[in-house]
Amino acid sequence: MGQMNYLLDTNVVIDYTNDMLPEKSAALIESNPSRISVITRMELLSWKKSTQEQFEILNSFIEDSIVYDLVEPVILNAILIRRNYNVKLPDAIIAATAIVYGLTLQTRNISDFSNIPDLSIINPHQV
Repeated sequence: MGQMNYLLDTNVVIDYTNDMLPEKSAALIESNPSRISVITRMELLSWKKSTQEQFEILNSFIEDSIVYDLVEPVILNAILIRRNYNVKLPDAIIAATAIVYGLTLQTRNISDFSNIPDLSIINPHQV
């Protein structure tokens, strides 16, 4: 895998912060700057079932990450993805962010993204 730039999906951040990723995948995250979409930030911090401790861990992870905001190229790509593929709006924005910034999306929900052309994806549980 080497040095690549990844966009982490919400489920990957949760798995990572809960020590649920395989050792190789956790090391991969730790050896690269963490990058997330603003949608992932919103999903993580609005997770109603998180304890105060989990909230603080997630917030710390986010503070140490590069967070990609909604910019016009991401918005336009998300619109195209949403119109052309059966993808929920948050997933369309995350996919568009990865495409626009040339990042490989790390997600365990491969099936949610598999029909989107030009999107590079890996499942960290299968690395």
